[in-house]
Amino acid sequence: MCGPNALKLSIVSDASLKLRYKHSMKRLLVLVGALLATPAAAQDVSIPVTMFKLGNGLNVIVHEDHTTPVAAVNVWYHVGSGYEAPGRTGFAHLFEHLLFEGSENVPDGEFDRLLSSAGGMNNGSTSSDRTNYYEVVPSNAVELALWLEADRMSRLLPTMSQEKLDLQREVVKNERRERYENQPYGLFTELSAGALYPAGHPYSWAPIGSMEDLSAATLEDVESFFRRYYAPNNASIVVAGDVDTREIRRIVERFFGGIPRGEAVPKPSIPLPTIPATRYITHEDQVTLPQLNMQWRSPALYAENDAAMDVVAQILGGGRNSRLYRRLIYDQQIAQEVTTYNLSRLLGGEFTVRISGRPDTNLNVIEAIVLEEIQKLAATPPTDAELERVVNTITTGFVSSLEQAIGKADQLNSYYYFTGDPSYANEDLARYQALTPADVQDAARQYLAATNRLVINIVPAGRTDLAASGRGI
Repeated sequence: MCGPNALKLSIVSDASLKLRYKHSMKRLLVLVGALLATPAAAQDVSIPVTMFKLGNGLNVIVHEDHTTPVAAVNVWYHVGSGYEAPGRTGFAHLFEHLLFEGSENVPDGEFDRLLSSAGGMNNGSTSSDRTNYYEVVPSNAVELALWLEADRMSRLLPTMSQEKLDLQREVVKNERRERYENQPYGLFTELSAGALYPAGHPYSWAPIGSMEDLSAATLEDVESFFRRYYAPNNASIVVAGDVDTREIRRIVERFFGGIPRGEAVPKPSIPLPTIPATRYITHEDQVTLPQLNMQWRSPALYAENDAAMDVVAQILGGGRNSRLYRRLIYDQQIAQEVTTYNLSRLLGGEFTVRISGRPDTNLNVIEAIVLEEIQKLAATPPTDAELERVVNTITTGFVSSLEQAIGKADQLNSYYYFTGDPSYANEDLARYQALTPADVQDAARQYLAATNRLVINIVPAGRTDLAASGRGI
């Protein structure tokens, strides 16, 4: 299944809907302009919600937006690969597939057919911290979407079979081959997870799981996993868009209220040790360009300095105006691509620099420049103009992500899962707008400069001589 970035929303070809959609886009542009023109302290991007909990523990969040006659239903099960155990990896992602294979009242193929017939679409995604399933539908089809979700939450296991498990197991294995094993640079995620985290840590494997664990999974294993994690008290549902809150509550109580709660599932809470020493790994691949990957520990999502590290990532490698992009691609012309990001999760974060060098470029040279630029930022704070440019970029992206109902729905679920408060939007944006140049400098100094890191070289087969080694050239 594709993640939220692959959303495709089919707009009904109705003249009034098109007009309302056009007006919503105009409102979005006005909002973005107002945000960038308004002093940080005065900006308000609150998303009003009503939240209630059923007797079985299901948390429901409703956001009304009558701009267009569209709504999103977004279900988060509070389980991802980080809830799995060594030897039993890949189960959360496997269920991302199995939940689309039919339930007692909705035979295989009917889930998609019913939604498509109503003018809607659906998909799902899996991460280390959660699994989500979502539908985007005309607002008059929200009841259908909620019924479908309730049915597979409560009536999936009666139709689970060895045949279904075997079929989807092979689908996942093929996905693993295509996305990891046979994809250029595709094993980076797995190499990183295994080297960046201690053995047995829930982030020490990729969400897709290992071939060995997928092969070893029995029908009893996957049924037990479903019973534990896919219960109403371990889920939250957001309904966002052209809906009536009272009507949504009635529908949800009717469809989900009779589903029994499961056992309580605590969130993982495992302290992360520091990286004990800088480590270099070299992987030969069927690629033409050598790639340097450097990683450091960073704060957990919404923790202190998390926002500052997002800004550090943008200053170093966020687009063509970033420091590494200008130096490596424009000035010295030794790189083809520069990417930096701060991946924040429940238990901790990863700050990553990924640079594809030009053919035959020695990655030691690129590594030295990256470390030099980090030291510069740690020694001297960014200018006010540089910080303002980055915060404006983050603000624009933040508002744009809320353009469609599905964007708001997923963000509300994220806020609820990570902070307990679905109305966290204002506080979220304020984290960035309150930053000073000194805050960014301090974060670069604390988490990156002179700090142990993981370095993964991915080089063309037979060209280990291009790998960074920490010994220079």
